[in-house]
Amino acid sequence: MSELRFTVEHEWLRLDEDGQVTVGVTDYAQEALGDVVFVQLPEPGPYSQGAEVAVLESVKAASNITMPLDGEVTEVNDELNNRPELVNEAPVDEGWFFRIRLADNAALETLMTAQAYARLIDAKA
Repeated sequence: MSELRFTVEHEWLRLDEDGQVTVGVTDYAQEALGDVVFVQLPEPGPYSQGAEVAVLESVKAASNITMPLDGEVTEVNDELNNRPELVNEAPVDEGWFFRIRLADNAALETLMTAQAYARLIDAKA
C-alpha cells in the first residue's frame, strides 16, 4: 500500500499496486458527518476533477463527494449499498468509495501529504 494523499475536501487517495487509485473520505470527514445512512456511488466512466460523483447522507447532513483528479471510475464499493456504516467504521479500509484510473498519476503529487493534511485539520480546531 502506498502513502495516502489528501484533498481539502477531506478525501483520501491511495495509489494501488495495479496503478489504479482508491478513493474514500477521511476519518475527520466521517466524524463530522455523523452516522452515515446512505451512499450513492458513481457510475463507472470518465469524470473531470471537481465533478460531483457521489453523495453521502448521514443523520446530520448530506454531502457531495467530488472527483479529486481527472480520471475514469473503474470500480465502486458495492458493499456500501448494504452497509453504509462502513464509512464510519473503517473509512480508510473497507469504507472506500470508488477506484479510478487517473489521466495522469503524477497529479497525485499535487495533493496533500499526511503531514500537510494534519496541519489543515489542526488549523480548523
